[in-house]
Amino acid sequence: MKVSLKWLEKYFDKPLPRAEKVADAFTFHAFEVEEANGDLIDLKVLPNRATDCLCHRGLAKELSAILDMPMKNDPLREELLNFPKTDELEVKIEDPKKCGRYMGALVRGVKVGPSPAWLKESLEATGQRSINNVVDAANYVMLNIGQPLHAFDAEKLTKKEGKYVIEVRGAKKGEKMTTLSGDECVLSEGMLLITDANTDSAIGIAGVKGGNVAEITFDTTDIIVESANFDGTNIRRTAQTLKLFTDASLRFQNRPSPELAAYGMKGVLALIQEVAGGEVMGVVDVYPLKPKVKSVQVTLARINGALGASFSKAEVAGVFKRLDLLTEIQDEDFTITPPFERRDLIIPEDLVEEIGRILGYDNIPSIELPPISVAPDQARYRGTERMKDQLVLKGFIEVSTQSFAKKGDIILANPLDKTKPALRVNLEDNLREALEIAKKYAPLTLSQNEKPKLFEVGTVFPKEGEYLELRMTERVAEWGEKAGTSDNLSIAKLEEYGKDYTPERYTLGVYKPFSIYPFMLRDIALFAEEGKEKEILTIIKTEAGPLLFRADLFDVFTKDGKTSYAFHLVFQSQEKTLSDEEINKIMDKVTRALNNKKGWQVR
Repeated sequence: MKVSLKWLEKYFDKPLPRAEKVADAFTFHAFEVEEANGDLIDLKVLPNRATDCLCHRGLAKELSAILDMPMKNDPLREELLNFPKTDELEVKIEDPKKCGRYMGALVRGVKVGPSPAWLKESLEATGQRSINNVVDAANYVMLNIGQPLHAFDAEKLTKKEGKYVIEVRGAKKGEKMTTLSGDECVLSEGMLLITDANTDSAIGIAGVKGGNVAEITFDTTDIIVESANFDGTNIRRTAQTLKLFTDASLRFQNRPSPELAAYGMKGVLALIQEVAGGEVMGVVDVYPLKPKVKSVQVTLARINGALGASFSKAEVAGVFKRLDLLTEIQDEDFTITPPFERRDLIIPEDLVEEIGRILGYDNIPSIELPPISVAPDQARYRGTERMKDQLVLKGFIEVSTQSFAKKGDIILANPLDKTKPALRVNLEDNLREALEIAKKYAPLTLSQNEKPKLFEVGTVFPKEGEYLELRMTERVAEWGEKAGTSDNLSIAKLEEYGKDYTPERYTLGVYKPFSIYPFMLRDIALFAEEGKEKEILTIIKTEAGPLLFRADLFDVFTKDGKTSYAFHLVFQSQEKTLSDEEINKIMDKVTRALNNKKGWQVR
């Protein structure tokens, strides 16, 4: 988030410290600062604070608490207007879970043109391009309070029976829309659209990008202004699928409060009238799912216990006041009702964190850890490691799979993954899945005829009681009959395991990052003189170039006095998906180089 210091100063009576001081305040109490130069500060706002701090108002609020500087104004604490109603505009929402609120305003008689200098300068200070006074007004309010907004040219929509109808619905499979930037998007079923319901045509991808069909131009006089709240998950998936990442999608995917929409509408209508004129004919507000206000309780003892501090009741209460949190105090118990924009304050630990960061973690005294009276028993751990070491030497690869499963004796009350709501009773099921994945990527790590061998040591949770289990994908003959099947690794067994074994040193090769792009396979065979496999391999690697990931000799035989060599080649790029045409050209080059050697012939 690029922030203008001049913009932030509008919220205070006193001038702010220079950029470096402000950057230090954010760094030690709130957010990582990536750059501070002159009027500009570039902040890295984490997702938990994106609901309130991806805007200048939210960051001014933070500075107010950190520096203990009261704000002279707060647009989110001002009284909301009683917007006029209109019969010329109707709003429909197909699925309230995907659109929790939609506000539409009809404004007539605007004069679209260049923005005034102050508005241009404010946007340009944060890296935004000025477009026109209406669009700039929407962008300014978004950067000011965090609510994304959009405006449509009303005259480009269809009016039936004296009414415009805006509908928020899911896209139909294969439906298309051209964006404001001129890109034609093929939409997937379930993507959220803003449509002209009278013609059932898309005029915008909800929360992501407007369509060019209702673009604001210098000829526009009547507009429909949108201030809405959309499901963050849907917006994130849509943006990722279409590769359309916008300021609006960034904010919506972090789930701002639907309450913010009303403040966004108030701010943008006032600014549009200031810079473009026009008359607000009325506002339609469809708000099917209002969030419940929840309070959070925390005690002074819990705060000090968690932080290892001894802050007083007055100090804690002072922090909550600086943060503008509605606070009820009874003895040493605090009941906090967070404002609607602070959606990160849910549990007592969230409040503890607020106290720690505002008062400063450097003000928490260091306490020496107590000495360990009894040294922990390492026999089980060392036995397990000796076992793993030997399996690695035998060509096995260790995997670590999740402890959750589709079925089990113990069902979790709040599973992280609803498809796996139970604790595993064995390692077999997950290990089998891991083996299938390993087989898929085996050409990248193993020779052509080599099979992946996996093992896992992990805890299982049958109803009889949890225990540590060893599971391998194939047997180790010298380990006896049980090798390769499940084996209960009792503490006694592990304590005695491999005590006479001396670990071997491993030599690690040069690290090479895994590519996210698929690999391609090719085989090549040729006749040459006996003992030429190294020379052949050198020529293959030289001619194939950097796209050759590995090359393995997998077959050698002699016939009629000639020796045949067969190589298995794996190609992969770190930057893109390779095509058959690219690899065919490389193979032609390799073939020509091999055939140019006297007496050699590619088969």
